[in-house]
Amino acid sequence: MVLNSLSLLHFKNFDARFFEFEPKINCFVGQNGIGKTNVLDAIYHLSYTKGYFNSVGTQCIQHDNDYFLIEGNYEREEKSVVVSVGLKKGHKKVVKKNGKEYEKLSDHFGFLPAVIISPSDTDLIKEGSDLRRKFIDGIIAMNDNDFLNDLLSYNQTLAQRNALLKFFAANRTFDKTNLDIYNQQLADFGTKIYAKRKAFVDQFIEVFQKRYKQILGISSEKNSEEINLKYDSQLHEQDLSSILIQNESKDKLLQYTSSGIHRDDIVFLLAGFPIKKFGSQGQQKSLLIALKLAQFDFLKEKTKITPIMLLDDIFDKLDDNRVSQLIELVNDHNFGQIFITDTHASRTEEIVKKVNQQYKMFELG
Repeated sequence: MVLNSLSLLHFKNFDARFFEFEPKINCFVGQNGIGKTNVLDAIYHLSYTKGYFNSVGTQCIQHDNDYFLIEGNYEREEKSVVVSVGLKKGHKKVVKKNGKEYEKLSDHFGFLPAVIISPSDTDLIKEGSDLRRKFIDGIIAMNDNDFLNDLLSYNQTLAQRNALLKFFAANRTFDKTNLDIYNQQLADFGTKIYAKRKAFVDQFIEVFQKRYKQILGISSEKNSEEINLKYDSQLHEQDLSSILIQNESKDKLLQYTSSGIHRDDIVFLLAGFPIKKFGSQGQQKSLLIALKLAQFDFLKEKTKITPIMLLDDIFDKLDDNRVSQLIELVNDHNFGQIFITDTHASRTEEIVKKVNQQYKMFELG
């Protein structure tokens, strides 16, 4: 899959801009704050219908305007495809494929797979479980529309159950029959989500560990640095229906649903210990790159489409050894089109020349 051209209208700091791309490597260079990352975020929008750095669509509209429009012309499986994402203030987001609007945004998931590596990825380690759940759910959903629909239904039911618990407290009442209806729905959706998350993690671990060893560069000492990830869920020990019933009194007191698959987490382990607490900054960076490369591998295998790779500001944030390892890996024939941002044009060009692939430089300013 190749993105041939990109058109931006009133998107973030761009008034109107058009880019034509090389099928292999495209580099955006220039000072901070001129919109390099915004171009990558626009490409991400075309894959996921929302931004990577800010999911609030109206905040992507250029100041003093009331809408934005992104349009990409792709070559996918030897066919030309035009995808657009547009949003006007006060209206719902509109996503179109070849001029025809999707009835549901979820129907677009998996059509244009993309993977981004960014300095903000450190939040996957440092922040709460919500981001890690969204990460694995996003990968699964790109190839499983049923999973995505179950997840949307679970979250909707969860919000309704929480609203009911608040209603009980505000009105000093309780209707167990009504609550049981939501319990059953949560259990039905949640059990299916749990099973697919568990199956995904079981498959993903091996790919992730392989990529981590490649990032480090295999040696006898580094092989002892065993990396792993663990899926934490209450459903390992008990079914969700029983969990909800057992926590009913607690939920009534708290006025929200305290247990369920919305509390699941992914724990990154180094030599059996949480890397968040015991890993060095370098080890954490290597883990994150390995995580994203494993995401690339998984999406490519499941969707049968080579994802676009977006590399944001990695040369400033990674040491020379890790940059060299990463560039060497993406020079592999298994990778397709790559987009890179950097503040130094000469540094970027020197690095990409080593890849021995066609490239194009875009100096923004």
